Amino acid sequence: MTVAVIQFGGSNCDRDAVRALASLDIDAERVWHEDGLPADTTGIVVPGGFSYGDYLRAGAMAARSPIMDEVRDAAADGTPVLGVCNGAQIGCESGLTEGAFTTNKSARFQCEHVHLRVEHADTPWTEHFEEGDVIEIPIAHGEGRFEIAEERYDDLVANDRVLFRYCDADGNLTDEANPNGSTHNVAGILGERDSVAVLMPHPERATLPDVGGTDGENILTGFRA
Repeated sequence: MTVAVIQFGGSNCDRDAVRALASLDIDAERVWHEDGLPADTTGIVVPGGFSYGDYLRAGAMAARSPIMDEVRDAAADGTPVLGVCNGAQIGCESGLTEGAFTTNKSARFQCEHVHLRVEHADTPWTEHFEEGDVIEIPIAHGEGRFEIAEERYDDLVANDRVLFRYCDADGNLTDEANPNGSTHNVAGILGERDSVAVLMPHPERATLPDVGGTDGENILTGFRA
């Protein structure tokens, strides 16, 4: 098992992802985007950061790197792919998932712990949770507001492709619990396969109890599925 953590110019959470996966005994290595995916790749992380300085739009330039053609092909073949924060933006921009991420409603960068409600538990990323479980994961973004046309959102819901929503500690979906103004409090979604997921919160920052809790561990174990 080798999880490729793709590094673009401006990525800054690639080392965090490798460390978090290693702490779960999951083999991972950083891969420079120009080098392509290793032949033994069994999983892919598109990590957080500010690829290309978020020039044009967050994730727009990285999404056009040739390696993303390889990622789409791997995803279509069932390889687990997880996009986190900037990686979620890249995932949407590259067509791995629906929708888009844009400027927070506050128009400010926000770095804080948030609560997420598990909306779909029958996926590799949530198999250790029950539907309705509330977990705590940190965010750190300026362009994390999920936007999607209402009819496309209805399709996501109908096809069980909403993975997490922002909520309060009791699991209630409120405006106050929505840190960035995302449509219907959506924090993470699935691609056409449930082995492909993007989310704005950082599970790799929630794997050490003394730093940020451990709720992220059960998301990252999706690479073992």
